[in-house]
Order: sequence, then structure tokens, then C-alpha cells
Amino acid sequence: MIRKLLAAAAAAVALHGGALAQNTIKLGVVNIDTGPFAVSGAFVNDGAAFAVERLNAQGGALGRKYELIIQNHAGSPASAIAAASRLVEQQGVSFFTGLNPSGTSLAIASKMSAMNALFIDATAASDDLTGKNCGPNYFRVGITDGMQVNSFRELAKQSGIKSWDLMMADIAVGHDTAKRFTAAMQESGGGKINKTLFAPITASDLGSYIAQLLDKPAEGLLMYYPSSGGIALIKQQQPFKLFEKYKTVVSASMVNEILIGAHGDASVGLWSAQSYFWAMPGERNAAFVKAFEERYKRKPTYIDADAYMSFELVHQAILKAKST
Repeated sequence: MIRKLLAAAAAAVALHGGALAQNTIKLGVVNIDTGPFAVSGAFVNDGAAFAVERLNAQGGALGRKYELIIQNHAGSPASAIAAASRLVEQQGVSFFTGLNPSGTSLAIASKMSAMNALFIDATAASDDLTGKNCGPNYFRVGITDGMQVNSFRELAKQSGIKSWDLMMADIAVGHDTAKRFTAAMQESGGGKINKTLFAPITASDLGSYIAQLLDKPAEGLLMYYPSSGGIALIKQQQPFKLFEKYKTVVSASMVNEILIGAHGDASVGLWSAQSYFWAMPGERNAAFVKAFEERYKRKPTYIDADAYMSFELVHQAILKAKST
């Protein structure tokens, strides 16, 4: 009899625990754990986890706490869709963010209506995501290619550069940026495009591309070669002093607080644009930076901040709608 009672009690506890788990609001992260973009994966996880911790410390939403579920994948569009599907269909996640280049975000976004979930993108920059491919289940908190190109256009105007070389990763965002920057220069008379190169983001040897840039270089160089690929490009050009051949060198997703430690002094003097920096003004940002630094013993990166803002956006939407 005692054994039966204990078994019944254990079953009741298990059922109660399952009910509690179901009562949480599940927030997801679709993250890349292999390949050139994996260098930034931990920062997405930290920003998302910090958001969940702080939101739960404030009481959660609608009497429920948040629960974080992370799903990793290999970085291809197919693996990204599979990871998002597992979050939604197997884990019961209704809202997720993640580390995604534009190609994987475009793939996931195309499936969001069928999943009946919301994707709040923290990293992808392609304008198409909220342009011609815009859908009701996709939102973003980071900067777009168009925003970055606008800053580059202003820099080009101020610098007086009359010709540009473009060195781009052969990915969606690389092609998008090249197209938009070329159009911006044509519209503003800000300089002609001398040459445009596209290299595989996984290339281990970029010597042939560096050689092409060294052959009659333009006055300015614009690069979009992100993550660990950008580290390789910056280090491999150094023996040839490629950057010294240009009056102005501008980069996107290459010179930031995540990657710069691996550059040594090879990226000194390069211009860059990003969505956030911890020293930005404002009391709310100062409080966020202080709390983040106390928790992780480092300053938040722009990826930490964008992942955090993704879930802050979800939280505010839930409170406003009084529903999930």
C-alpha cells in the first residue's frame, strides 16, 4: 500500500511539474554552432538569457514566467528551418530570435506563417526581409543594409573619395550591400565603382582576392565580409599592406567588439557601422550596461543588446495585448 501511495504521489508531482512547465511563456533562440558565424553564437545566448532573467525578476508577464529554449543548427538555410520547426512544433515556442545571416533568416521567414509563431530577428541585415519578402510573422530589431549604406554614403561624401573597390562575402547580405552602395554612389555622384569581388564566406585562403584588389586599387575600399571570415581577410591582407593602398577603408560586420581582439593592430584606422555600442548615452542604457557587466563580467556587445531587445519587444507586446 505504501509503495502504491508513493508511486501515486510521484505521478502527481510529475504531472504538476508538467503543468508548471506548460504554463511558462517559451522564448526561443535559433543559433549557429558551427562555421564562420559560430564565433558570435555565445553572445546571442547571453543576451537572450539575460533578458529572460531580468523579465522574470520583474514578475514575467500575465502571471507567468518566461522559459528560454535554445536550438542550435549548422548554419545552412535548411538546418535553420529545421531548428525553428523543432522550437515551435516540439518545444512549444511561440516567439524566437537568434543568430542568423540574411540567407537563413529569409529561409525561416518564408515558413513563419505556417508555423504560426513570431520571429524577432536580432542579426540579419537584408532589406528584403522587411521589404519585398516582408510577412506578418517577421520582425527585426537590428540595422538593415540600407541603414548601413546610408552611413557609408555620408562618409563617402565627407571624404571626397571618387572611386571604390568592393570586397563582399558571397552571401545574400553581401550582394544586397554591393547593389545598394553602387546605386547610392550613382545617385549621389559620390564615386564610381572600380571593381566588385565576391568571395565564399568559408574561404580559408583569400590571397587571389587580395591580389585582385592590389591591382590598380581605387581610392576607397568597402568590405562586407563578416564574422570569422572577416578576421581571416583582415589578417591575410596585413603582409601585403592592402589597406594602406586606399585613402579610406570602410567595413560592415568586421570591426566590432566581438572580432577586434583577433585583429591585433591590423584593423586600426578602419571605419565601421553597427547597431549598438555600450557607451551610447541614456540612463536606461547605462543601467542595462551596469547590470549586464555585473552578471557577465564584461561589457555587452551589439549582439547581446539586440538579442536582449528582441525579447524586451516580445514582453512589451504581450503586456499591451494582454495575451500571448
